[in-house]
Amino acid sequence: MITPAEQAVLDRVDEQLLVRITQNLLRAPGQNPPGEEAATVSALSAAAIELDLDVVATRVEPGRDNLTITLAGGNGPGLLLLGHTDVVPIGDGWTRDPFGGELLDGRIYGRGASDMKGGLAAALAALAALRGVELSGPVELAALMDEEETGKGIRAYVEATRRDATADGGDSGGSGVGGGSGVGGGSWLGCITAEPTDLQTIIGARGDSYLRVEIHGKSCHAGNPADGANAIYGAAAVVAEIERLHAELAEAPHPLLGAATWSVGQIQGGTGGSIVPAECVLVADRRLLPGESPEAVLDDLKARVAALELEDRGLSVELEMPMEMPAFLTSADTELVTVTDAALADAGGPRLPLGGWTAACDGGFVARDLGVPVVVLGPGSVTDQAHRADESVGVDELVVAARTYALTALRLLG
Repeated sequence: MITPAEQAVLDRVDEQLLVRITQNLLRAPGQNPPGEEAATVSALSAAAIELDLDVVATRVEPGRDNLTITLAGGNGPGLLLLGHTDVVPIGDGWTRDPFGGELLDGRIYGRGASDMKGGLAAALAALAALRGVELSGPVELAALMDEEETGKGIRAYVEATRRDATADGGDSGGSGVGGGSGVGGGSWLGCITAEPTDLQTIIGARGDSYLRVEIHGKSCHAGNPADGANAIYGAAAVVAEIERLHAELAEAPHPLLGAATWSVGQIQGGTGGSIVPAECVLVADRRLLPGESPEAVLDDLKARVAALELEDRGLSVELEMPMEMPAFLTSADTELVTVTDAALADAGGPRLPLGGWTAACDGGFVARDLGVPVVVLGPGSVTDQAHRADESVGVDELVVAARTYALTALRLLG
């Protein structure tokens, strides 16, 4: 049941504002790599300032800032809305301008429309709708850089949040530590990550890690291959072992999130057909389940590769994990989950069951490192739209998402 006070907030969600913000964000570059978030950060900051919200930019790398946009409340616990300002490269196959922000038949087109500039716009519109409402704690939108690559933005945000909590006399390792901006001085009751979920409340997501394997051999003339050590052959043995590992993981799926997975996505080696290759590099993706240790995954692969005894073939191997993003799982009876899912239904959502996500997101860091309950909920589709040509998001989805974020904040903090 929606109360008159709640309906007044929902009525303040401005569709025209939502469309305009989304289009402006889509018209700003944000590809990563190479890391072009500055234009998107500038557009989002300008929109927030126009709405009279508190805006703080924090430098992570030259020209690459994290942005926090806060609607102040009382000194109690607040609500964190989480998003990222980078998008994957445009890629091929577009029939529309990827930076056009074209509105056609109720959908807005452009790179990042679903993943996740639409989610950022919806979160900002929710903050705008809540202006003037007395809240017990702050609502903060953290729009972070580098989510699509190595997670530098969320790592910097978590570090700053824990540092602020320690300075305020809190426990930097405890649960629910204070928000990154320090506004309100309280803890977070929860975090909604505004990634594209087809407007389904997601209570768990797999994590992700990249593993880089370098095989070093010895080059020689291909007419006498025994004089060298073929690094590509060594890489082939490692790839076969990773494929076996993937098959083993498939036998033990998580009931909500499915199985952990391995996938070799990149391999480079050799300089010519007549030269035995001395070097070969492969990069593999390893999806993580809740509770899995990235360090243990790396150690396991090291042990499996060592068992291949490649040194007997004159080869040496170096392994590293340049990126890891933790998984998370939030209990279905957590207040954040029950309130958010009920708000989604009341806001006009599709009434889907609570779900799990095979993708990974920055929310895993908030759950693991800050001890804050997390759900993922946003407009657009990670399976049908994200990272694809002619990416788009429905205006009706943007409205439902913005109404859900506002109603959730009102019910948790009102």
